[in-house]
Amino acid sequence: MSHSAIAPIVPRVSHNATTARATTAPRLKAAVIGAGMLGLDLAERLNASPVLSCELVASRHSSASALRRAAQLGCGVSTEGITAVVQAGVDVVFDASSADAHPAHWAALASADVLLVDLTPSSGGSMLTPTVNAVRAESDRHLSLVSCGGQAVLPVLDAVARNSTRVEDVEVVTTVASASVGPATRDNLDEYLAITTYAVERLTGATRAKVMATISPALPAPAFRAQITARAYGIRTRALGDAVESAAAAVRQYAPGYRVGALSVVDDLVRATVTVTARGRRLPSYAGNVEIINAAAVTLAERYARSREVGHRG
Repeated sequence: MSHSAIAPIVPRVSHNATTARATTAPRLKAAVIGAGMLGLDLAERLNASPVLSCELVASRHSSASALRRAAQLGCGVSTEGITAVVQAGVDVVFDASSADAHPAHWAALASADVLLVDLTPSSGGSMLTPTVNAVRAESDRHLSLVSCGGQAVLPVLDAVARNSTRVEDVEVVTTVASASVGPATRDNLDEYLAITTYAVERLTGATRAKVMATISPALPAPAFRAQITARAYGIRTRALGDAVESAAAAVRQYAPGYRVGALSVVDDLVRATVTVTARGRRLPSYAGNVEIINAAAVTLAERYARSREVGHRG
């Protein structure tokens, strides 16, 4: 389907959609680049948002059946990728394509009054996670969600950094079910490791970090998991436990299946295990990797939308 036919199909109106349309402020229009598992879940989340709506899902490489599913969600669809997005006149763009394609997408949108939320492991944009530095979503226009692994571990590592005098070595090992990893993610595995490592170092002050990833074919499919080991000095053990608990509770506000377990401090070594299970909608429970990054992306975009509404009122 070409861009000339991207007018949204009338969706089945849900209770959430009806409530959102009854509010006085119009929802910001959003487009999603990519119609894989990430993109389709994003489209569904956007249409459930009180301040955002999915106007377009655009992809050059997705199957016709994927675009049909996007249309069934009430979104306009196009096979013309970023060209269709530029012409659509939206307020927010979510890039769920690939790290290789993202720089061209940013170049095409850089001069527009658009918030670009990058869900690919690209090195561009301001690296954000909602519980660490969400306020930047109100001013920056190019947001990097780093990676699903980054979204899982950065809340815990931020707590470690704030409750110690120095973080030195960090090791992160993520395990994800093969069925929840699409071809773009597999192609971008090196970029995933590199950008997650960079984010851990930048956002926690760690002098060294190492990130590893396992794509597990095991059945039943395992839940998304990240194991953290950090060497830190001057650890305030009791305060750290409270801070990690508080951070996990904050993440559960947008990703209810987020859990931190096996937190331990032995001498200068901190260990913790993060598990994320997907809750509700159409994602299987093991797709916590999709849940954590998509939920974070929509949360940050909603913060931008609300700040813009307040600015317009002022």
